[in-house]
Amino acid sequence: MAQISLILPDGNARHYDAGVTPAAVAADISTSLAKKAISATVNGAHWDLAWPIEADAQIAIHTMKDEDQANELIRHDLAHIMARAVQEIWPDTKVTIGPVIKDGWYYDFDRAEPFTPEDLGLIEKKMKEIIAARDPVRTEVWDRPRAIAHYEATGEPYKIELIEAIPGDEPLRMYWHGEWQDLCRGPHLQHTGQVPADGFKLMSIAGAYWRGDSDRAMLQRIYGVAFSSREKLRAHLTMLEEAAKRDHRRLGREMDLFHMQEEAPGQVFWHPNGWTIYTTLQDYMRRRQRDGGYREINTPQVVDRKLWEASGHWDKYQDHMFVVEVEEEHAKEKAINALKPMNCPCHVQVFNQGMKSYRDLPLRLAEFGSCSRYEPSGALHGIMRVRGFTQDDAHIFCTEDQIEGECARFINFLADVYKDLGFETFEIKFATRPEKRVGSDESWDHVEGALEAAIAATGRDFTLEPGDGAFYGPKLDFYLTDAIGRVWQCGTFQVDPNLPERLGATYVAPDGSKQRPYMLHRATLGSFERFIGILIEEHAGKLPFWLAPRQVVVASIVSDADDYVREVVATLRKAGVRAEADMRNEKINYKVREHSVGKVPVILAVGAREVSERSVTLRRLGEKQTTVVSLADVTNDLRRAATPPDLL
Repeated sequence: MAQISLILPDGNARHYDAGVTPAAVAADISTSLAKKAISATVNGAHWDLAWPIEADAQIAIHTMKDEDQANELIRHDLAHIMARAVQEIWPDTKVTIGPVIKDGWYYDFDRAEPFTPEDLGLIEKKMKEIIAARDPVRTEVWDRPRAIAHYEATGEPYKIELIEAIPGDEPLRMYWHGEWQDLCRGPHLQHTGQVPADGFKLMSIAGAYWRGDSDRAMLQRIYGVAFSSREKLRAHLTMLEEAAKRDHRRLGREMDLFHMQEEAPGQVFWHPNGWTIYTTLQDYMRRRQRDGGYREINTPQVVDRKLWEASGHWDKYQDHMFVVEVEEEHAKEKAINALKPMNCPCHVQVFNQGMKSYRDLPLRLAEFGSCSRYEPSGALHGIMRVRGFTQDDAHIFCTEDQIEGECARFINFLADVYKDLGFETFEIKFATRPEKRVGSDESWDHVEGALEAAIAATGRDFTLEPGDGAFYGPKLDFYLTDAIGRVWQCGTFQVDPNLPERLGATYVAPDGSKQRPYMLHRATLGSFERFIGILIEEHAGKLPFWLAPRQVVVASIVSDADDYVREVVATLRKAGVRAEADMRNEKINYKVREHSVGKVPVILAVGAREVSERSVTLRRLGEKQTTVVSLADVTNDLRRAATPPDLL
């Protein structure tokens, strides 16, 4: 039998007969490893312990200490164990698919009766019985006729349809968990008892069309989450509870910031409080960009399709564009326009007005550009995922030699902005050339080298994402991690020689020749709507004082203090503080509770003593204790707190 060579992580090679399994390799290394092994990585692919290895390869054996591989297997096995449990409880249920997703899995079922929340507990109990049984997991490879005949005999039509939709005629892998069987690519654990019985929880039930087609059967989807230990599950559930408290949609109602309604799906109705946040943030960004050398412009929202055809967006992006047909006077046919889904083609039009010289470069054009994109209704999520949004968009027109300097300049700019907004750290991901791309390898080498040098110049680290760049150039994406560990992609910096070429942008070089500029797409916050949603959830509604829409409420304790309340409000407003009066005939505790729910950062209570002393009783959001301070002192303190960080 042919011999193969397997290279271990330490670089040592071991030789085996072709067809050896990772389980046998683990046993050859040590008895303890064989007992702990759960899977392997073979030439970069996640490999079941039972799969044969037929050729020379690099191999690593995994145990439960390898978190990524362990979680994948646990969640994948639990999908099968849940489907088995459902069919053992309700044998007439038909099974479909059950993929692993972030933090867990789901499985779709065809069952006549709807599942209820109470059923989830029943299913969990049965799943734990299956885990306790430690049933072996085994796998076989079948040809298609045999697999189809099996599912015809067991009455599983969805599995037959899945098989018929798989291209090619390669054999299919089948898995058994005990006597229960499913069509699956794998890998899986070796027996059901390897799944932590206290590390999972069934979360919810939802409807889902078969294969995402609204003309097909409506199935029932059960979601679950799973981790390698009870402690990690508890931490995740605690995070979900905290996320629910921070949900920007809930806080948007409590703070009276915005609402959405079905007559304008994916569009935001900003209320005065929410619009105050929006305009305060926009004013801050306008000042920062002006100081950063950007020149602000504004471009049309409705643009003729000819520009989108010239830019290439009409062919590649039309499904996400809102198209507007207009019967122009005396025109033979309707004019076809589109609401702009992005600002970049319009910015090239501004650049193209008048002759540009190399002395004009780099030219930094910024716009708070209102864009519209069609997002499927199922993808919409509060103000985080909308159809109408405004970007803090900018495009830098420059020479190839200026890319490195502009990139470093932007990273430092972005870092300062994020720090002002409460994010001290961020992650940079560097996406490099994809297989399908335009431009020469020499140009890609130069541009990628410029971006890498720019990151190094700022003293920051990055994560490389090979092959994930745009077809026209590499890019940097900037990720924020919020207070409860969620990661958000916000800023971006993209190098583009393609759009200036398509839209005829040129500048006059020192030798008098016409050259194409590079176009650097950059956004710091991204969508204002989404970033405000992130800020709301990051701070659980308790926004930094300068951003809070309602900064101070001055509340009367007795009606005799009303005149002084008005004086305090007027004094604070003159100092640049957003202050309002609450002189309702309600008890002070009621007022404090109501304004605390609305996340007002400071409540100033005023009674007879405060009137006589020209003082206020100050209570900060989240604090039980109060302090008595003079009106002059509190005005000075709040004036400074209300000043945006770039103006301090």
